[in-house]
Amino acid sequence: MKAKYLAQIIVMGAQVVGRAFARALRQEYAASQAAAQARGRSGQQSAAASSISGMSLQEAQQILNISTLSPEEIQKNYEHLFKVNDKAVGGSFYLQSKVVRAKERLDEELTIQTQQQKQENTET
Repeated sequence: MKAKYLAQIIVMGAQVVGRAFARALRQEYAASQAAAQARGRSGQQSAAASSISGMSLQEAQQILNISTLSPEEIQKNYEHLFKVNDKAVGGSFYLQSKVVRAKERLDEELTIQTQQQKQENTET
């Protein structure tokens, strides 16, 4: 008899947690859609680039330690971090690959911004 009640409690608890998780997931999806719409087309392109590369713009900026999207600063920090993480000098291949992915993501963001600026210039 006690086992039956215990099983019912466990099932009810799992249902409650499942519904709460599903609700939180729907809310997060709605919030991300609203944010993408608020950012407009460039935001959607940026979100797509994050999805494809598997790295957000913020994460890429943190990895390369940059605050602004300056091609010179990106290249300088990339070259430094790539060298210091070279396996031949005792670095980490994993970290070196993260540096490469971060540069790729930032380069993609620069391309998106350049395209957006060109489009804005042709519209005016």
